[in-house]
Amino acid sequence: MDSIQFAHPGYFYLLLLIPAAVIWYIYRHNRVQGDLQIPQISPFSKMRRGPRVIFRHVPFILRMMVLALLIIILARPQSTNKWENETVEGIDIMFALDVSNSMLAGDFSPNRIEASKNVANDFVLGRTNDRIGLVLFGGESFTQCPLTTDHAVLLNFLHDVKIGMIEDESTAIGLGLANAVKRLKDSNARSRIIILVTDGQNNSGSIDPLTAAEIARTFGIRVYTIGVGTHGTAPFPYRNVFGDLVYRQVKVDIDEPMLRQLAVMTKGDYFRATSNQKLKDIYAQIDKLEKTKIDVKKYARTHEEYRRFAIAALMLVVLEILLRNTVLKTIM
Repeated sequence: MDSIQFAHPGYFYLLLLIPAAVIWYIYRHNRVQGDLQIPQISPFSKMRRGPRVIFRHVPFILRMMVLALLIIILARPQSTNKWENETVEGIDIMFALDVSNSMLAGDFSPNRIEASKNVANDFVLGRTNDRIGLVLFGGESFTQCPLTTDHAVLLNFLHDVKIGMIEDESTAIGLGLANAVKRLKDSNARSRIIILVTDGQNNSGSIDPLTAAEIARTFGIRVYTIGVGTHGTAPFPYRNVFGDLVYRQVKVDIDEPMLRQLAVMTKGDYFRATSNQKLKDIYAQIDKLEKTKIDVKKYARTHEEYRRFAIAALMLVVLEILLRNTVLKTIM
């Protein structure tokens, strides 16, 4: 059976108006009694009271009941424990994001790392039913945010990502991938994927990328790899001897064969992003590929339950009007 809760229970303080109104009604009723004095009332003692006299207080009682119902309506009664079966699309996703220094290159606007964060942000906003987490890697790897459905928390962690969070400036792709696999391996989700974003080659770390991919395949985890960088060279920022920030052209060197092999081994896919728009298109493609329908039992949205109280109040108002214009017309 559904229980009722109230969105604005503070309005119930208005119920204190009812006893105040009753006191005022009694005081006013006593004051308006006639001043006619007679020596004795015995001649009237045997007179029977008509129904209009007996029910003369009914309109006031009805009015107080209407006031109570209106206060209940203001408090917004809602049903809260309705369960329903719903089919939603939900999977577990881990981002593995490269935060090595080369991600500061300016071939993306404003640079590779910020472009990757912005597009990932939009991707998360469109995956309302997924559990999503974030792993960062450079020369080492750590979990910035574990799997969560609280996307506001995840996006705050993503916003705080910056180059320099990992002191080792090398790129340990295998370590980053293995860390993401570790976060997904115990998940019981029907579909589990890793989106690995990097702009370089694996040149450090204790785990080879292909070994990490083999582990991912063992657990049935698909890996989507994204190589970030234009073809040829890209402007890279650095400070000269005077402390000024200047750019120099650095060769873009992405190990595409290795990234493609990681994806093939795990039944994922490899993408090359050469611009902000291309990166957005890649995430849109992954979004379309990874849709899994699952049946879940969840709370329905709260339902407003004011109608029954509004109907009762309307009926009482109509009843009062009928009484005032029929049975109680001559005495009110």
